Parts: sequence; C-alpha cells; structure tokens
Amino acid sequence: MLASDVENARYNMVEQQIRPCEVIDERVLETLRTVPRENFVPEQYKGLAFADIHVPLSDGSVMMKPMQEGFMLQALNIQEGERVLEIGTGSGFITACLVKLGGNVTSYEIDEELSKQVADRLQQQNINGVTLVTGDIFNSEINDEKFDVIAVTGSMPAPSDKLESLLVPGGRMFVIKGSEPAMCASLISRDDGGQLAKKKLCETVLPPLQNAPQAKQFTF
Repeated sequence: MLASDVENARYNMVEQQIRPCEVIDERVLETLRTVPRENFVPEQYKGLAFADIHVPLSDGSVMMKPMQEGFMLQALNIQEGERVLEIGTGSGFITACLVKLGGNVTSYEIDEELSKQVADRLQQQNINGVTLVTGDIFNSEINDEKFDVIAVTGSMPAPSDKLESLLVPGGRMFVIKGSEPAMCASLISRDDGGQLAKKKLCETVLPPLQNAPQAKQFTF
C-alpha cells in the first residue's frame, strides 16, 4: 500500500468510523491519527489495518474495532502521568495510544509470544514508559498496586471485584460486559469517598478475555 493510500485510509478510519460514534475528544482523535495502527497489525492483515473489523491476532484473540478503541479512550479521559493498567496487551496498539495520551502503562498479556511481539513493536516505534507483564491478571498478585485508569480490551461475561478493587478514588475503568448478543460497554468509576458508580455507555460486541470471570449458571 502506497504511503498516500495509508494516510487516506487512516483519515477515513477517523472521520467515517470513529468520529460518527460521538468520539469528539480532539486529544483522542489526534492520537488515533498519529499512532501508526498499521505497524501493530499482523503482517498478513496489513491491508485491513483501518477496516471496521476485529483484526485477528496470532493467539486467536482480536484487536478492538477502531470505533471501540476511540470510544474507550475518550471515556477513560487519561491525563498526563496517570497510572494505567491495560488488561490484554494484544497487538500493542492500544498500549501505544495510552502512552501517547500521557499514561504510565502496565499491560498484562496472557500470551507470551504476543507480549514479546509488542515489546519489539514498541521499541521500533521508540515508545517508552510501558511495563509489559506476561501473565493472567485474574490469577496474579498485584502487590497492592492501585491505578487511576483500567482499560479492558476484551469483553467480560461477569464483573470482576478484583479489577474494581484496583481503582483509586477518582479512578475509572472501561469494560465491555456480558455475552453475545447482549453486551454493553460501561464506565466504572470510584468517587472520593470510595464508592463505585457504573454507567452504561452503549451496546457493542467484543470477544471475551481468556480466563475472564464467568457469569453464574443457574440450575433448576
């Protein structure tokens, strides 16, 4: 793909997919214009880097759709220097966007090979300030760390008390909850008094995180 074609495709991604979904935060739009998404897509899918699809990754997981990425980044409203926890490093594109927006990012990825690929991609893009952790967040000790922002890049069939407990007062978490076909993107925030508030944002669909908490099954 020629450089001009890439830039046209990037422009169309922002203006035809992301902005129409009421993503109007200029910081977010500028981030999505400048972080080269095509450099985080598996080689065989380079031609689909800006398409309105879930691009497959090598471990069977997927990248979020561009509009989902934009919607999540806008909802999280990341500020300079905030501590950000990413659940599901995936391709590393969201990781790079979180850094671009000013976050100090710790990113968990259950697939070791994917995490290694992201380390190489971030180095090639001269993106620093990321701690990549290979492991299952739901079975990991976090050592009493707390975060201002939690970005969950796969859906969760059931809520996670563990993730919610990692939010500081003023912190917020974006997560897509439920099972197909009924999923909902939500923003969970903790107020200064420590209480959680949960706001439903929109209906959408995203494959689940590996080892995510499951909804309780009722038997009769």
